[in-house]
Amino acid sequence: MNLEDFVAGRLEKGMAYRYFVPATINQEWTWRTASLNALLEKAAVKLGELNSFARLVPNIGLFIQLHVTKEAVVSSRIEGTQTNMDEAVLPEEEVQPERRNDWQEVNNYIKAMNMAIDELKTLPLSSRLLRQTHQILLSSVRGEHKQPGEFRRSQNWIGGNSLADAGFIPPHDKYVNEMMGDLELFLHNDEISVPALIRIGMAHYQFETIHPFLDGNGRIGRLLITLYLVSEGILDKPLLYLSAYFEKNKGLYYDNLTVVRQKNDLVQWLKYFLVGIEQTATQAVQTLSEILKLKAQMEEDFHKSFGKRATSALRLLPALFANPAVTVEKVATICDLSYSAANKLVAQLQESGYLREATGQSRNRLFIFEPYMKAFNAS
Repeated sequence: MNLEDFVAGRLEKGMAYRYFVPATINQEWTWRTASLNALLEKAAVKLGELNSFARLVPNIGLFIQLHVTKEAVVSSRIEGTQTNMDEAVLPEEEVQPERRNDWQEVNNYIKAMNMAIDELKTLPLSSRLLRQTHQILLSSVRGEHKQPGEFRRSQNWIGGNSLADAGFIPPHDKYVNEMMGDLELFLHNDEISVPALIRIGMAHYQFETIHPFLDGNGRIGRLLITLYLVSEGILDKPLLYLSAYFEKNKGLYYDNLTVVRQKNDLVQWLKYFLVGIEQTATQAVQTLSEILKLKAQMEEDFHKSFGKRATSALRLLPALFANPAVTVEKVATICDLSYSAANKLVAQLQESGYLREATGQSRNRLFIFEPYMKAFNAS
């Protein structure tokens, strides 16, 4: 079927409202819109560049965690949390009590993403994996009473305060398992020739329209994109996240989803989605380039300016890239130094602008790897 002839679904009557039942998508798709081919090619090329670049980066695993952290912060912010990057890397006891729930939501997202990526080594991308991910996402936070790890068994809605004034009402829960089954089959159907980026673009739209969970659909739907790219081998590492692109203009994101449901315009959604892939992959390469430059500059500076502390500073550097929040005690352990020697090393790193004290306390001080955090905050 041609994308231009796509019919998004139908409205059905509920008790005192009408809900939207999306059409199934597991079939062959073609299109007549030439501009879609150009956008698809550009997006695929940029993804290839990102994957190739990441393969050349030594110890790329060191840099993955902050990518995941940034995604967790931005994706959760779309849902209303207030945690920023600096707070996200702090241990829980250093976060102000009134902000710990938001911190927990962000850190649940990090755990959920890390678990899902790890599970992809042995499990296919499936409803089962999404439910496991969802269970971690909603553990011990405000969504913990909304069936974590389970597809919904009641009606939900998007926008408004109730079904009566909702902006959009997803399908009745009786359709959820069937619709998610169709979505899963579409992602893995080897008998149809649909490019991977078109597939995941359609799948993200479909997931958000089904809205299979009572809470956390936006975060799981955005996670789905990265998980698919990794599961298909398009990316070796989880280095591409579209949340920042979606959040930059949330209204545009929701408008492009709505235009599919109301006007059957799936082509417009896919154009918007592919531009997002291209721009985000380009930004990810730029951020990785800046990090590599930072690492090289710091190594050179340590050799030139740190004298007898150069060896310890070089030993600390990989640990800072892996976890950009550190205490003097932790530095002492990592570098096998006395507390006094570690304190002097931290002081020199502060003077050089590499570490920033984050607590404002004289005891139990915590330091943030400032230029590394800036590289991600700017992206």
